[in-house]
Amino acid sequence: MSVILRRIYAEDHPLDGNRILIDRVWPRGISKEKAKLDDWMKEIAPSSSLRKWFDHDPDKFEDFKKAYQNEINESKMAQTKLQELKKMATNERLVLLFGAKDMTHNHAVVLKEMIEE
Repeated sequence: MSVILRRIYAEDHPLDGNRILIDRVWPRGISKEKAKLDDWMKEIAPSSSLRKWFDHDPDKFEDFKKAYQNEINESKMAQTKLQELKKMATNERLVLLFGAKDMTHNHAVVLKEMIEE
């Protein structure tokens, strides 16, 4: 299984594979042509209220992680998208793209763990 996390703003050379944007909001300043996406899965992103509460505060990360996992587990649509991502990751490289600056404390890290379970 190959799951790679990439900040969409830091991509010098886009990686091949299934390129999926997993943010609820389109990244400012990135064109659709530059993004070279295979899909944009807004449905798998944290809810706006959870994202705003977390505000990328490392001290809140463990609580955020649990709340985000609960959101995914309680949503049929998010569960469907998670299964799609797992299937993609078994067949070829899966590149999860996100906009957060913090590479350690963000929803992509949590989602990658769930895909690899």
